[in-house]
Amino acid sequence: MSKKPVILITNDDGISAPGIKALIEVMQEIGTVVVVAPDSPQSAMGHAITINNTLYVNQISKENDKVLQYSCSGTPVDCVKMAVNEILHKKPDLCVSGINHGSNSSINVIYSGTMSAAVEAGIEGIPAIGFSLLDYSWNANFESCKKFVKTIAQQVLQNGLPSGTVLNVNIPNVDEKEIKGIKICRQAKAFWQEKFDKRTSPFGKDYYWLTGAFINLDKGEDTDEWALAHNYVSVVPVQFDLTAYHAIPELNNWEF
Repeated sequence: MSKKPVILITNDDGISAPGIKALIEVMQEIGTVVVVAPDSPQSAMGHAITINNTLYVNQISKENDKVLQYSCSGTPVDCVKMAVNEILHKKPDLCVSGINHGSNSSINVIYSGTMSAAVEAGIEGIPAIGFSLLDYSWNANFESCKKFVKTIAQQVLQNGLPSGTVLNVNIPNVDEKEIKGIKICRQAKAFWQEKFDKRTSPFGKDYYWLTGAFINLDKGEDTDEWALAHNYVSVVPVQFDLTAYHAIPELNNWEF
């Protein structure tokens, strides 16, 4: 019998989120699971790390629990770093982040704590996947996406990933029978048109809530936004080398 793979699970919604509990259930069917996740919600933290404050890690699982679980006072990226260096003392065979409550498609990948955790794992040479369900509700139903989460995770364990990439997986918020399949996509060209809701406190001080609208400029049928709108699971390979290679020849023509 082959040895079970070690699977690190994290997220950005916090260790008590229903999404991470669903992910734990699925990954237990595949391997030995260790959870290191934020002790409170860390959505939209991007690739932030903690350098000016102390970090605390607490084991919350009991002695006889099947899954080791730790809460961390830091960001999703902190959780991955702590897991590798202080808890596992080695690299796991796979890191999965999520299941996020809400979309991380298109430009949202930049802001996402869910995806930043996966990217951090990828930087450390660990095959990694970020999973998101297009339902922002705390009471989201994750049953319809478990089959696809398991399939994609198994494929990564079996085949590995191309060097320098992790997977950004988004799942439409429909019943499993309505999902048409899995599509490998590119990231749609879209952006957030921000607005700030300005208010005044009882003490006369102005404060702001960030709001806005998601604007999709991309009509391509090979994008994650198109796939999700047509009830496909979107899988986008994400690279963490941010070099714009196509711009290098042009910049080399500049006179410095």
